[in-house]
Amino acid sequence: MRFAYRIVNVFTVDGDRLSGNPLCVFEDGRGLSDARMQALALQLNLSETTFVLPSERATARVRIFTPAFEMPFAGHPTLGTAHVVRALRGGDRVTLEMRAGLVEVRAAGDTWTLRAARVPTTRAPGASRAELARMLALPEAAIAGEPLWVNTGSDQLVIPLRSADDVRAAVPVPELIERHATSEARGEGLAYAWSPEGVVRFFFTKHGSVIEDPATGSAAANLGGYFVATGRALPIAMTLRQGDAVGRPSRLNLHVTAERHIEVSGDVIELGGGAFEL
Repeated sequence: MRFAYRIVNVFTVDGDRLSGNPLCVFEDGRGLSDARMQALALQLNLSETTFVLPSERATARVRIFTPAFEMPFAGHPTLGTAHVVRALRGGDRVTLEMRAGLVEVRAAGDTWTLRAARVPTTRAPGASRAELARMLALPEAAIAGEPLWVNTGSDQLVIPLRSADDVRAAVPVPELIERHATSEARGEGLAYAWSPEGVVRFFFTKHGSVIEDPATGSAAANLGGYFVATGRALPIAMTLRQGDAVGRPSRLNLHVTAERHIEVSGDVIELGGGAFEL
């Protein structure tokens, strides 16, 4: 069987076709078992690969796989997949059925906006501020507020830092990320550091190493959830800079409305595609 796919970059910067976070989208996942989907994600070895399927509740059902496991929700796969669904079926508004729930996505040209899959839930971390600072090889004074686990579709530890320079200076310590920032739901370390200037970095563990993500839409949504949970004045609009440290500059726009709706938007560029024969 032949399975067509497209490669897109999500959260790109000023039309740069090789900026943002790459994604592979399989146009039609029918006929693929769970094991084959997982094997294809491992074959491609991108941070996520998605598979478009029919849905009785939405424009399409979407399954999201990292090279190691399936995810209930992720931001850049949502926007990138919506871009491909529009190319296949038309329409600037689509609803995607994911394991985390129904996600509304809309477009203005090639700028796509999603609304967070869930009302945010939060919990306090088990580690102290001093321990979390050591986890990032920073002084304790760099922690500028109360860290929180936040979930608007994907569970992540959100850590406020006092400045963009502190975010840039962070050097995650693998064993401490695993000790202090491991998600109960996903079993891997997930730490999102952000500054008031909008400079952000997201670290996750893989096979005992720490990987840095170029652009993390789910973490941007969780930052919105953090603002809601900590009583920030609304509405809020921020442009988030991510990916510079790994040579993939990305821009994510976060908007939390006065009604507490959390939206994340960014530009999507299609690079090309092909097909696998299995």
